Amino acid sequence: MAVAVLRRAVELGVTIDTADSYGPNVSEELIAEALAPYPNDLVIGTKGGWNRPGPNQWTHDASPAHLARGGGRQLEEAGLDRIDVYQLHVPDPVVPFDASIETLANMRSEGKIRLVGLSNVMVEHIARARKIIPIVSVQNRYSFADRRMGQCCGLLREQWDRVHPVVPAGAGRVAGRLLERIAKGRQVKPIQIALAWLLERSPTMLPIPGTSSIAHLAENIQAASLQLSENEYLELTGVVELAS
Repeated sequence: MAVAVLRRAVELGVTIDTADSYGPNVSEELIAEALAPYPNDLVIGTKGGWNRPGPNQWTHDASPAHLARGGGRQLEEAGLDRIDVYQLHVPDPVVPFDASIETLANMRSEGKIRLVGLSNVMVEHIARARKIIPIVSVQNRYSFADRRMGQCCGLLREQWDRVHPVVPAGAGRVAGRLLERIAKGRQVKPIQIALAWLLERSPTMLPIPGTSSIAHLAENIQAASLQLSENEYLELTGVVELAS
């Protein structure tokens, strides 16, 4: 099923997002099985600096040695000559942030990665990273019901960098009821309304809803064609701000 979903996603023009901690050591092999030899216009983004040693276990390691080793392993497993976008998965509390970013800058200079991004960061991280290397994207939790990273999204929108919201469906009973009401009136799924709201927020938004089936993939893609009314957009925007 994963191979079929990957192939259909690429047919629909979807960018692939993965990480060395997914699986672990599974995603890149699936991507290679499904998509190699790769189309010239396919963009594959990945992340490094966070480990998954076992079920429900996560550990930091954004050390220069681990980032360099992980990037090399991902290149090998995916059969790539170069990683299109390599993002620091999350700042490591015991590794200097600048050291992690300098490692990515060095990997870019060596031709191993083309562009550098960040994930799970605050505004100050973005500013510090930009002093070392251009940052093209940020992947943070963001939705109509979870706006804790909204300051980052606003900064990136002003500077025309890409924002990659993860968990874009949101949460919360108030927002959930509102989503369901609007979705019912339009005869679509609540997740599609949630995605449409995100896409209204900025022309540089690239939501990452995730999927495990071709049917769900199609629903996610259809959300891009939904045009919220002004009242719907303002209602979704305002009810959560009042409730938060």
